[in-house]
Amino acid sequence: MKADQWLAQFAAAIEAEPPDEETVAQLLELAATAAHASERIAAPIACYLAGRDGRSLDDLRGLADGIGAD
Repeated sequence: MKADQWLAQFAAAIEAEPPDEETVAQLLELAATAAHASERIAAPIACYLAGRDGRSLDDLRGLADGIGAD
């Protein structure tokens, strides 16, 4: 099963709209930032936190890019 099919079925199961292609791309970029800047387990948790936050994914990516950049 392809990822978009799985996501569509999961979205239906939780009675939510599946993300559009742009949102998927932004989430994958956020996950990549988290995974490359720390342990890989940070990626799914960062996406979970992003889903609970009210800010745009662009804003959250900007915040993520600044973490550990010291």
